[in-house]
Amino acid sequence: MAETSQVALVTGAGSGIGRAVALKLQAAGYDVTVLGRRSGELEKTAGDAKSGGGNFLVAPADVTDEVAVKAAFAKTRDRFGRLDLLFNNAGTFSQGAPLDELALAEWQRVVDVNLTGAFLCAREAIRIMKAQDPKGGRIINNGSISAQVPRPLSAPYTATKHAITGLTKSISLDGRAHNIACSQIDIGNAATDLTAKMANGILQANGSVMVEPRIDVAHVADAVLYIANLPLDANVQFMTLMATTMPFVGRG
Repeated sequence: MAETSQVALVTGAGSGIGRAVALKLQAAGYDVTVLGRRSGELEKTAGDAKSGGGNFLVAPADVTDEVAVKAAFAKTRDRFGRLDLLFNNAGTFSQGAPLDELALAEWQRVVDVNLTGAFLCAREAIRIMKAQDPKGGRIINNGSISAQVPRPLSAPYTATKHAITGLTKSISLDGRAHNIACSQIDIGNAATDLTAKMANGILQANGSVMVEPRIDVAHVADAVLYIANLPLDANVQFMTLMATTMPFVGRG
């Protein structure tokens, strides 16, 4: 259990990593706002609440919608009184295409969700964390191993995840004066619906197709909870959590 009642907001909480993290935090005693586009899936997440844990607040919102994001964070503040943790998780993959064949609309779609959405959520979290008493809090951005090394035909996704690293560093720097810590977790092959195709084979840098190992999403939830439970005077700046034998080290 968390030592004191703390409040978290998890984006992309209707499935996959977001759902696993939201449930882990709630079971550990956090009050958790679950944010995402699909209200039905958010309700399923909240419906799996563990007895004796914290409370869930369902806040349907598209992270690319500034007004909706502001409303979801305001709802969290009004319900729970503060915000201690943002897990900036919502994201989308890009359609595999060579850069010269990539439509501007596809590029913009990925940038809007992965980068602008993360910015909008971080901005609202920081506003609350700076104003509350005691002030401060923690933001954990979901990067990707693509923030370090790209996959083939993934320019929009890779570019946004590199940008998340810059956002993480900027929040860490600018948040110091306000007791706001910021971390980034780069995940490699968590077993979710989004990575299901890896079990059948995925394109490699040399043009071959290879089945890649995946890890239980529970390990990601454990890692996020570990970072979340650190005192604010300690921080995991960057963490890479990956399937041990996946082709990451030496990819190219």
